[in-house]
Parts: sequence; C-alpha cells; structure tokens
Amino acid sequence: MSHRFDPTSLREYDIRGIVGKTLGPADAYAIGRGFGTLVRRAGGTRVAVGYDGRVSSPVLEAALIEGLVKSGIDVVRTGLGPTPMLYYAEATLEVDAGIQITGSHNPADYNGFKMVLQHRPFFGPDIQKLGQMAIDADWEEGEGSTSNADVMNLYVDRLMQGYAGGAFRIGWDAGNGAAGPIVERLVKLLPGEHHTLYTEVDGRFPNHHPDPTEEKNLEDLKALVLEKGLDFGVAFDGDGDRIGAVDGKGRVVWGDQLLSILAEPVLREQPGATIIADVKASQALFDRVAALGGEPLMWKTGHSLIKTKMKETGSPLAGEMSGHIFFAHDYYGFDDAQYAAIRLIRAVRVLGGSLTGLKDQMPAMVNTPELRFQSSEDRKFKVVEEVLARLEAEGADVNRTDGARVNTPDGWWLLRASNTQDVLVARAEATDQAGLDRLMEQINAQLAASGVEPVLSAGH
Repeated sequence: MSHRFDPTSLREYDIRGIVGKTLGPADAYAIGRGFGTLVRRAGGTRVAVGYDGRVSSPVLEAALIEGLVKSGIDVVRTGLGPTPMLYYAEATLEVDAGIQITGSHNPADYNGFKMVLQHRPFFGPDIQKLGQMAIDADWEEGEGSTSNADVMNLYVDRLMQGYAGGAFRIGWDAGNGAAGPIVERLVKLLPGEHHTLYTEVDGRFPNHHPDPTEEKNLEDLKALVLEKGLDFGVAFDGDGDRIGAVDGKGRVVWGDQLLSILAEPVLREQPGATIIADVKASQALFDRVAALGGEPLMWKTGHSLIKTKMKETGSPLAGEMSGHIFFAHDYYGFDDAQYAAIRLIRAVRVLGGSLTGLKDQMPAMVNTPELRFQSSEDRKFKVVEEVLARLEAEGADVNRTDGARVNTPDGWWLLRASNTQDVLVARAEATDQAGLDRLMEQINAQLAASGVEPVLSAGH
C-alpha cells in the first residue's frame, strides 16, 4: 500500500512535522518500511530505535517499529533518552543504523525522526528517497524481531570515562527535555557541587522552551548561578544534542565561544588540527584557532554537513553557532551536548579554572542575533545569488561557502537561505555599535535591491 508524506515534513537534515497535521503514525510506519528496506539493501539487518520525551513519541515509536519489522529488520529499542544516546547506541552496539524519534527544540506539538546509516548521517537526497519509495511502495518484506537494550547506564559510563575535569559548582538546566535523566546520573558521579533544574521529562515543556540558543530560555539558569554563586551553568535543548552555557556572572557563553575554549586543549594534543565551525560563527573564533596553531575551516551550517566534512578532513572537533558541538577527539564525531558539557568542565580546569575568566579574555564584539526575513522556497536562493553577483561586481571581500559572508573593515555580515524554513537568515558582527550599524545598512541595501522587506525579527 503506497503512502504520501506531507511534503513539508521531508526536511534537509531530518523528517519533522506537527503531529496530527503533517506527521502521524502512518508516516512513521512508512519511514520504517523505507528505511528498513535501505538498510537491508545495504547489507544490514539491525536498527536501534530511541525516542525523546514528547507526548507523541511512544505512538510514533510503535508505528515506526512495526514498519521496520515488516521490512525484515531486527529492532533494538534503546528507550527514552537524548538523541546522542541513540547515536552512541548506533556507534557501539552491533547494529547497522539508528533512528531517534525527536522534535528537537521545536514546539511541543512537533515531532520527527533523525537517522543514521552505517555511522553516517542520513540526509538530503536520502530523505527525499524515502518519500519516493513510499509512493511506489518499493519496500522489502520480512518478519524481524524486537529486543530491548539498556544503553543509558552504558552511555553515562562512556561520558564519564577517563574523567579529568576537577570539581566545580555547576548549575544544570535540562529544560524538561530528554537530557534530564542523563543529567541526574551525571551529577551523582561528578565531583563538586551540582544544582539541577527541570530534569523531569515533560513533553509539554511547562517551564521554558528547550532551546538554549535563545537567551530568554536561559533566565532561570542565570538566576540559579547568580543566587547560589556558582562557577557556571550549562543547559540543553529538547533532545540533548545542543548545549548552552552561562558564566559565573550569568553572561551567555555562545556556541562559537564555547568552541574556542574547547579547541585549546584539543590543539595541545593534536597540534595543527583542523577545527570546523559554521558560517555564522564569529571571526574571533577563526582567529583564535589560528592563534592556537590550528587550521580553522569555515563550513556550511547543518549538523549532517558538518559531520560529513569532519570525516573528510580528519577534524577532531567542530561546532555550530546553534550549540551543536562535535567531538571526534576521544569520541565518535557526533553532536552530543552531554559529552560537550563534560569536555567543557575539563577545558575550564585545564585553562585555569574559571569560565568567567575565559569569557573576560574574549575580544569584545557587538553582534546581532539571527535576523530572519520572509521569503519563498524558490525565491530565497535566487536572492542570495543576486546579492553575490552585485557584491562581486563591486569587488567586495566575499566568502561563498554557504550564502554570502562579507568582510569589511568594520567586521562581517552574512546572508544565507535557510535549509529548513522559507526565510533568509542574516547576521552581523563588528567591534563597535557604529560599525554594526554600517553593516546592517549594507544588509538592508542588498535586501532592498532584491525586493525583500527588511522586517527585522530577532531570534527564531
């Protein structure tokens, strides 16, 4: 029986939708059939399946497993946990692939699927292929089995393996997401003093939205750190693959700043290594990596694209502005916020013992959050091409890795088309406010020249 997905649900990096509207059990079943078929055709037979704390996850899990089993796949259920726990299961158990049911940091009524096949991200054309296979009902038949694997304790043991991070006073905010049970176990094992917030898994997210890249979602963590006089605080997104942090003064330490801290101990052990960050990252990060003797590499935004580039370049560490941190140094190369937190504790100890001090030493930059401008699916990429053509005609200093990133004496600005929404995304960074204003004028002028309304909406 063939099946049609809602076209909006098949995204670049994953499958995602509003449960009951653009995504439901029939889709989960069809994903199981299609993905299971691809696993078998690649010579595999076993798939690990995990899920996050959303209310809709168990129903989707049941339908997904039914689809996998009917395609002749043996399913290993890893249960409720963060996405990196499923990635860990895929990397270490005798399985050929993995699927995590997760809505990531989207609102509570969303859910979706992140997939990995033979230790490689499954994205882009792979995901579109699942859609075509469902329409054609091009599925293998079989009768697989289901078993359970208790990977949570193994995963926590792996996070703690060779721990050398010293004892700090730390606040942890799991945002009622799937990282909660992991955080509860970690703080019992870690030396120091630990205070936790919202570790109870609740898919309605009653306290705040689980997205640590938006400053408003870090208010409770900041208050905890300041009230108790803690050394620093860490926060996690809904499925535990993105990290946020605040220092002892309650200041946000952004994704690119965390990467510049995490890079230093890695580069001491692997001099000259390539450290990758996405095009939204601060110039200060790329300069810092170079100053530490590393090879900074600016790459496209998107966790699947970064993982692929890491394999290609043998990079031990990569990160995105959005808080995805990827360690291949002493780890598996996937984005894991729990592991990043452990490595951050270690880096702070190695680099003098104060995250606040490290933040103080960073060059002062004035920057915008991500600015989003409404555009259509077909128009957004054309706008970026028009902007690039005009800039190059003017002889501007432009990097085309992912959209247009323009360097000027004031700093830099970026304009790129989002892979996941019908928007253009812009960001700018300068050494002072006057410089930032000049950069914003350039962005607005380019948008106006391509007929885009300069409606500045911060955040996402």
